Amino acid sequence: MENEKFTIPAVGGIIESNINGKDVILIQKRFKGSKEGNGLFEIPAGKIREFEDIFTCLRREIKEETGLEVIKIEGEESAVKVVEDGYCVLNYEPFSISQNIGGEYPIMVQIFLCKAKGKLLGSSDESIEIQWISLKVLKERLERSQKDFYPMHISTLKKYLKMKNV
Repeated sequence: MENEKFTIPAVGGIIESNINGKDVILIQKRFKGSKEGNGLFEIPAGKIREFEDIFTCLRREIKEETGLEVIKIEGEESAVKVVEDGYCVLNYEPFSISQNIGGEYPIMVQIFLCKAKGKLLGSSDESIEIQWISLKVLKERLERSQKDFYPMHISTLKKYLKMKNV
């Protein structure tokens, strides 16, 4: 079909850390030019380039948006690469997957849990107010004002909080 459109594959990361004895993750406010969702809290995420492996993409996107270097991605060590008959296929399990099935931006984001190091940027070309947030405060914000979060990440953040028994 000549006008056929496809869902855009993307990857994102819940960056975990512990600061002063508190479990925290990184959130930021979305700031992507004229794109939908500007000003909403999100986790770092971005589109996968043609033939870019998902782990390389996650490292690139987190570096671009936060300044941090990813040092561990949960599940990367158990990923399997199959090279056969001209194909190179990577099989992996993300923490969560969300697909936008309505609106104007057809995207599917695969989310991984990860750890990173380095100096946090205050802002980047695609994000502002980059910050660590305690799991307790994250839960309170989600319960109080879910509309302040980018819809693609709400269910993933709730799943994460439930897994952490918060």
